[in-house]
Amino acid sequence: MSERHTYRVIVRGTWDGLTEAARERLLARAADHGLASMRFAEEGSLTYEAAPLKHFSMRYVVVSDAEDGPEMAGAIAEDRAETALRALGYGWTGLRSTVTDLDTMKINRKSAPRR
Repeated sequence: MSERHTYRVIVRGTWDGLTEAARERLLARAADHGLASMRFAEEGSLTYEAAPLKHFSMRYVVVSDAEDGPEMAGAIAEDRAETALRALGYGWTGLRSTVTDLDTMKINRKSAPRR
């Protein structure tokens, strides 16, 4: 059985070719998709600012085979983002992802104070 790793992936992009109806929906829901809504989830979490309505990010948790590496996790998250954006009727361009492998991430712990 292959080892599985958990990845946190941030997919960033730019809104493109938004219809007037899509723009209005995004602006109406902007408060629900601000900084306070940032979280990593398997189904994704969309964040953007209303002014200017230009860029967005989506945060995903991806679990996949470690041998496939972070590149595959990024591709999976970008595919999920494309599917979600298409379903919502939003146009976009320039998707790119940043991947963090939680299983190999080094954690720097503060040492106990010296006495």
